[in-house]
Formats: sequence, C-alpha cells, structure tokens
Amino acid sequence: MMNSNKSLGEQNYEQFAERYAAIVETKAHNAYYERPATLSLLPNVQGLQVLDAGCGSGIYTEWLLKHGAQVVACDVTPRMVEIAKQRINHAFPEVMGKQFEIHRADLTQPLTFTADARFDLVLCPLVLDYIADWQAVFGEFFRVLRSRGIFVFSCGHPTADFLYTQRKQLTPGDYFEVEQFVTQWTGFGEPYPKIVSYRRPLQSILNPLVRAGFILDEILEPKPIAEFQQTDPEHYDELMQEPVFCVFVLINLLSACNRLP
Repeated sequence: MMNSNKSLGEQNYEQFAERYAAIVETKAHNAYYERPATLSLLPNVQGLQVLDAGCGSGIYTEWLLKHGAQVVACDVTPRMVEIAKQRINHAFPEVMGKQFEIHRADLTQPLTFTADARFDLVLCPLVLDYIADWQAVFGEFFRVLRSRGIFVFSCGHPTADFLYTQRKQLTPGDYFEVEQFVTQWTGFGEPYPKIVSYRRPLQSILNPLVRAGFILDEILEPKPIAEFQQTDPEHYDELMQEPVFCVFVLINLLSACNRLP
C-alpha cells in the first residue's frame, strides 16, 4: 500500500533499498548503459562544487569525490541516505564534513539546505521520472547553480516510454500527456518491487528547462557499451536499435558562451 504522505521516490525505494544498493553497481542497464553515458557528458570535476541530486546508494557521489569534486548529496529515501553515507565513510573516511555532506531532501520542495549560486554542477541521474511536475525542480536547480553552471540529468526516453506503456497497456496512451504508470522490477530480486513512474512527451521535458532559464547544450541517446553484450546479449541487441534512456546537458543562461572545459 502506497503512503500518500511520502514522495513517490521514497515509496518506491524504501521497499528494497538494501537490495537495490547491492545490485545496481553491476546491473547491466545501469553499469553498462546509463552510467557510462552520463559520465561521458560530465566536465572535468576536479575542484568543482557538485550537487548529486537523488544520490541513491552513492555510486555517483563516490565517483565525483574520487575525481576531486566537493559534493553535496541528497536523497528523499532515509535508508538510501544512510547507505550512501556508509559508502562514502568506507571509501573516503576523511572527507565527511570537508569535501562531502549529505541531506535527506525531497526534490519537489525547496532545497533549504543550500544557498543560491553554490554549485558548478548539478547531477540528477534517473531520478526525475518519479516526479510529475518538473518546473519547480528545474527552478531550484537553476537557483543553486553558479554562473557558468552545468546541469546534467538522465531520464526515460520519451518515445521508448510511450511505446512501452502502450505495448503493456499501462496507460490510456495519450503521448501528449504526462502519465503515471506502474511496473514490476524483476532485476533486483524477490519480492519484486512495484515501481510507480511518470512518462512524458518531449515538450514536457524541454519547455520547463527553457522556462527555468537553462539553454540546451547536448542530448545523448546512448548505446550500451561492449560489457553489456557479455552480460545480457538480448537486451544489448535491443538497445543498439532503440534507446530507453536519454541524457541532457543544460547550461545556466549566463554561461551560454562559457561552458566549463
């Protein structure tokens, strides 16, 4: 039973936080598809102030710290916050309170733990699909980015999500609407969690970004890397023909001509 007092992200991930953290590191769609694509679009993060928004179990946070960033991480699920904190404590015990801090935060609410223009980079991988309205979220990300700041996020591909929900008869099937749907994830062990997400048309991705003040720098519709084929050849062949995720790079309006290297 879903708790209406909790955000969708928390309701989804509190069901299986430990199993998720144990498996996501090497799960093919993450390790050999979304993660390499997203990392390929990041600037040199050495010395940058980075917000890892929706940090989950802390995989990206650890990568950012390893590559010299100062990281503020947040997640809406309390257990995920604890798992990420434990991960970083184990990997980098010296950084707590210096190069790293973590907060429990709901991205649909103001990010009260941080001031304006604090970050050089906001990273938000595979998080926004659990949020219906992205306008306020993008407004907050724009607020906390410095001039010349970069926003990188990944999400479900609008066409792939629409075709999937049509094929499975999960939604009424109006491409132009933002539609909620439920799927059962089988890749993280039993009991299989039921995950509630939103799919949306391309215009409902891009227009809120423009209204928030961002300019679009790059879109990547990724293909899996070679290791995916060794792990899951059937899905590898599918993903080589049709993407299921996409990655966006946006720039603070004031930095349109001065992107970080």
